[in-house]
Amino acid sequence: MKYTTTALAVAGMAATVRGHGFLSSPKARMPGTTFQAACGQQVYYNQAGDNYGNIQGELQVAKTQTDYKAAECDVWLCKGFKYEDNKDLVQTYTPGQKVPITFDIRAPHTGTANVSIVDTTTNTIIGAPLISWDVYASTASSIPANETSFDITIPEDLGSKCSTAGACVIQHWWDSREVDQTYESCIDFTVSGSGSGAAPASSKAASSKPASSAVASSSAAPVVSSSAAPVTTNVAKVTSSSSVVAKAPVTSTKAAASSVKPTTMATVVKSSSAAPASSGSASGTVAAYGQCGGKSYTGATQCASGYTCKVQNDYYSQCIAGSAKV
Repeated sequence: MKYTTTALAVAGMAATVRGHGFLSSPKARMPGTTFQAACGQQVYYNQAGDNYGNIQGELQVAKTQTDYKAAECDVWLCKGFKYEDNKDLVQTYTPGQKVPITFDIRAPHTGTANVSIVDTTTNTIIGAPLISWDVYASTASSIPANETSFDITIPEDLGSKCSTAGACVIQHWWDSREVDQTYESCIDFTVSGSGSGAAPASSKAASSKPASSAVASSSAAPVVSSSAAPVTTNVAKVTSSSSVVAKAPVTSTKAAASSVKPTTMATVVKSSSAAPASSGSASGTVAAYGQCGGKSYTGATQCASGYTCKVQNDYYSQCIAGSAKV
């Protein structure tokens, strides 16, 4: 995996201030040069500085950038992170192998979650989720141990579907409707010595929105259709005081950056610096929680009434609620 010196510096400055959740073991996909070429320079800086951040945050940055290529970025698959940048992280498993997983939650937001094998060509779940939670990272109680440390079992009926690196990922998907934030992280892997029999069907994404969402949402993880995916014995049933598996969580379809309307960006640490390092234009007004500055940024720097432009790192400043104006 290759990174520029600048991106590494950004990651060191910002990784601890805005993160929410990411797979820590096995190592998951990270942003790299292929991701930057597809998703744009500012989105790359945003994720290089905080790979724990959410998809809505990426899209908030992307919608003002001319170098963001929605189709190539494919932000709803692994947050747009690319196999080509992570060839050195590919894991090799065997059918039926138990794999320990560690997920780091830096800031809880009540939602639903699942870990599934995803076909990267179609962004669809293969078979049923390996483990899922109807309630995940609840803010009403302490986080159960089995939400951050758990095992999954590699299905025995994948056939040759995941025998080529980059064809499949193990994706951790966590969606919180209470804050309109979606988190994805992906492990690249191959399966050797696959068992006999046909590979399970891939389940198509359904056109639906989470029932608890009060506004239009762009959350779009692959989902399990009741008619498409067979239920297998590899599906883990999580039982704890806050999470019980009843069915696979349903998510909504993909949306382009222009249609995304995040209503909140929670757990933002305010900086003591009020003026963004920016080469942007003074014309126009930046909406709440939008980008208002940063090196190479060319957009507006004036925040909406009641919001202040705060520096998050050298490449990203954001309009945060406050009494002062920039």
